[in-house]
Amino acid sequence: MRFIFLSILLFATAIPGFSQEKELNSYGLWVTSKPAVLQQMVAVNPQNAMVDLRKLIPGIIIDLRYCGKDNFLQQPIYPYTRTTYLRKPAVAALARAQTALNEQGLALKVWDAYRPYSATVKMWEPVQDARYAADPQFGSGHNRGIAVDLTLVKLATGQELNMGTGFDNFSDTAHIDFKNLPKDVLANRQLLQLIMEQNGFKVLDTEWWHFYLPDAKKYELLDLSFRQLQQLSRKQVN
Repeated sequence: MRFIFLSILLFATAIPGFSQEKELNSYGLWVTSKPAVLQQMVAVNPQNAMVDLRKLIPGIIIDLRYCGKDNFLQQPIYPYTRTTYLRKPAVAALARAQTALNEQGLALKVWDAYRPYSATVKMWEPVQDARYAADPQFGSGHNRGIAVDLTLVKLATGQELNMGTGFDNFSDTAHIDFKNLPKDVLANRQLLQLIMEQNGFKVLDTEWWHFYLPDAKKYELLDLSFRQLQQLSRKQVN
């Protein structure tokens, strides 16, 4: 395994522009901010590809809260984007979850998926509580493209199921083990958790809406814009 990792690292550092990219940031982390570097990572391992959710998951609803003011900071965290992205394995897992839910007359509604690393830095400053915001000294699963914030909606109407709290609720009520809630709310949370876990995701203890793939560190932290990811996505199709 060590031999494979060193081989990939040697290959990557031989790529033009890669050596300049592989510099530690102020927190001592490697953060990929150049599209060409991500392209080369995908060439080495296609599972690194960042995939457009709309293209692979029919009927998924995308309502990105950090594009507008309907979030805890009451301001846009990143520019408006019509769609969002996750790594290839995460999108495949999410597509399976959507299919299973559709059979029950339900669908997924995504509030956040990929998030540039610079957005995580911005979000940390007013919170500085690792239960509710990712500490930039570690980065987030969102920055790696393997975490998603979402809820359940009725397939026919798009109406959200009652989950007891809204998105970005920084209280114990949003914790996955909080049980002082109506039975229907608990059942809705349990259904969401069950479907997501059956398809390879894990839930964050303090946020019922946050799910992530394990082994996050297999994927590098990214600080690419949505425009850059869109351009890369077009190249992959072509």
